[in-house]
Amino acid sequence: MEARRLTKMALLTALLCVSAWISFPLPFSPVMVTALTLVATLTGLLLSPKDTFIVFIVYVLLGTVGLPVFVGGTAGLGKLFGPTGGFIFSWPVAYTLLSYLKGSKVSFVSYTWRSLAITIPVVYIIGVAGFMLVTQMPLDKAIWAAMIPYIPGDIIKCIVASWLATKLKF
Repeated sequence: MEARRLTKMALLTALLCVSAWISFPLPFSPVMVTALTLVATLTGLLLSPKDTFIVFIVYVLLGTVGLPVFVGGTAGLGKLFGPTGGFIFSWPVAYTLLSYLKGSKVSFVSYTWRSLAITIPVVYIIGVAGFMLVTQMPLDKAIWAAMIPYIPGDIIKCIVASWLATKLKF
């Protein structure tokens, strides 16, 4: 790999790690609001699918071995197999898929609708399924606890990431 490509990947991995610390809880859910979604979407829009996948695998491995890079500065296998673990497992899938389907033309409108149509459904399907498995909560309650309150913020973060991706000379 050339130095420029590795530098981009390292920078976005570092941004993922830092953005996970920018988070706050909601009183009714173990799922936190975080800046991670914005950086994750930006990663999918700026990198190739292969590089996006590598960045997310490295990110997940860093957290798995104990570095505090998951939301709120958490880490470890307990986080991966806890109520929010499904969301963590969804990221390599969702954002690699976004990278693969983003198209070849840099366009704010195209990036926005693709990030909304691809990442939000994939993340929530896998994330809510994992949440239900761990908490034994029924689907309707899991959707209200781990999905519905977060969708407006995720829409805003996808829009901001799409705008940033069209402006960055990356």
